[in-house]
Formats: sequence, C-alpha cells, structure tokens
Amino acid sequence: MGRRERKKVQTRRALSEAALRLFSEHGYDGVTVAQIADEADVSIATLFAHVPDGKEALIFDDGDERRVWLVSAVRERSPGQSVLEALRECLAARGPFAGDLPDELRRKRDLIVGTPALRGYSRKLWIAGEGALAEAIADETGRDPADMTVRALARYVLEIPELAGAEPDPLAALNAIFDLLESGWSA
Repeated sequence: MGRRERKKVQTRRALSEAALRLFSEHGYDGVTVAQIADEADVSIATLFAHVPDGKEALIFDDGDERRVWLVSAVRERSPGQSVLEALRECLAARGPFAGDLPDELRRKRDLIVGTPALRGYSRKLWIAGEGALAEAIADETGRDPADMTVRALARYVLEIPELAGAEPDPLAALNAIFDLLESGWSA
C-alpha cells in the first residue's frame, strides 16, 4: 500500500473513531457532520470525499467484508453441513449475536441497534450482499442464481440481523428464524 492509500485509511479510521466517540457521548441525533469533521481534524469536504453516504456510513465498512464472509461461509462449509447451518453459524458469531465482543465493539453494536438511522444503514449494507449470496447458494445447490427461491432465501437470511438484532435475546431470535427457514412454515 502506497503513502496515499495509507493516508486514506488513516483518515477514514480517524473519521470513524471520531463519529463513534461523539455518537456515544451525545447520541446520534446530537452530532453534526461538522462536529465529526472537526473532531477528526479534517474539512467537511474531506469527510464527504471519504464517506459520501453521510454520517450514517461513518462507523461502517463498505459492506464488502460481510459479503466476503457470507459467501465464504457457504462455499467453505464443512462436508455435510447445509448452507443454512453454515450461514447460521456465520451470523451467530457476529454483530448483535456475538456474546463475547470486546467493550468497544459492544458499544458500537449497542449504538447501531439503538439508533434507527444506523440500523437502517446497516440493513442497506446487508441487503447489498443479496446478489453475491444468491450466487453462492445457487452454485452450491446446483440452481440458477436468478431462481426466485434462491434470491428469496438469500434475502431472508440477510434480513435476520435487522429482525433479530434488536430482540431482547438476539441469538435466540436468530436461531428461531433459522429453525423456521430450515423446517419451513407449517400452520
């Protein structure tokens, strides 16, 4: 990585840390983009050059990482493990479902779960992985990625963090949803 790329990473990290610190201290709605830029010692123009989606995006990655680990969960699952079992295991270890998060990540998770704008942005990042996840599911099951059932399954899995993440027991909610997906709905 060259000097310019390292500087971009440092600036992005400074913006993210400043946003998280200010959101934690003053609440999401109590913080302006100008305050975040000032805290990170950059101009507002620089902030938007690094994060064009606005302040919601400041504490998130671009979503690429989650697509990679979801697709990897499907493609690199253990022999005999179903696609849904692999996805359940993958999601259970992350975000609102992980029980052993360090304090910094726990505060970030709680901020996201408790802030509608941040939850909405998080959902947007999850849903952006639908095509990649549907393709991985289709490849692993011998189906067409355009098959509505494959796309629906991918979408249902990607909705789980939003649906279950704010429940009193997120992991139990995640497991209940996966149980439903694995067994199907019966009246």
